[in-house]
Amino acid sequence: MDCKMEKSKIQMLYDACNYVFSQEELPNFQQIQWLKNILNTFEAVDVGIDEFRSDGSPGSGEVMNSNGLISGQGVSEITYIHIYECDQFSMGIFCFPAGRAFPLHDHPGMTVLSKLLYGSVYIKAYDWVRGETCSPRTNGLAGTAIDGIFNAPCEPSVLFPRSGGNIHSFTALTPCAILDVLSPPYSDDLGRPSTYFLDFPVPSLPGYAWLEEREVKLPCDLVVKGAPYLSPPLDVPDDDLC
Repeated sequence: MDCKMEKSKIQMLYDACNYVFSQEELPNFQQIQWLKNILNTFEAVDVGIDEFRSDGSPGSGEVMNSNGLISGQGVSEITYIHIYECDQFSMGIFCFPAGRAFPLHDHPGMTVLSKLLYGSVYIKAYDWVRGETCSPRTNGLAGTAIDGIFNAPCEPSVLFPRSGGNIHSFTALTPCAILDVLSPPYSDDLGRPSTYFLDFPVPSLPGYAWLEEREVKLPCDLVVKGAPYLSPPLDVPDDDLC
């Protein structure tokens, strides 16, 4: 009799990310597609979220319902559920109440895979118009990569350092949640800070905008709360714990 328990989806995602992003070389197309295929199987309940219930108490900082799951409909502010982070990659979930927006921001030198778990979200994303310099940009001309509404279920998206909509914003049209894998994670010390931008469409160039770094690093109207990752458990080697 085989007593081995079937791996959870989050465990399969962690194992795959650990394999792909721990290599010295950059991931190839097949490896990115493998990760996308795993992400595409996810539903909210696979990461401890009940997308339909609202019986948590978000006003008191609690978003857990009577079933021990995060209440997707009970989130009153943008809420980040931290799952895992190491030097090579991170996994986490952003839960949005309807009407909340995450402003335009970049992902310097990063590959990001995202899966909309439930709900509807408007995404606007840009990529810099390529110039001679490869250093991080804070102002300049950018082309629109994404400008549309996404409804779950939909395929995962992937952005790369210079393509795929590396600079993007989210506006929740309904309560929604996005599972993100970032490689490598943000790090101020390693030159990967998160920079926020304002965009100014260029009337003479449809599909393009001038992006300018915000004077204040973190927008004062951006409120992101934290919530614990509840289930299922993640089996991580001791030397991988952060």
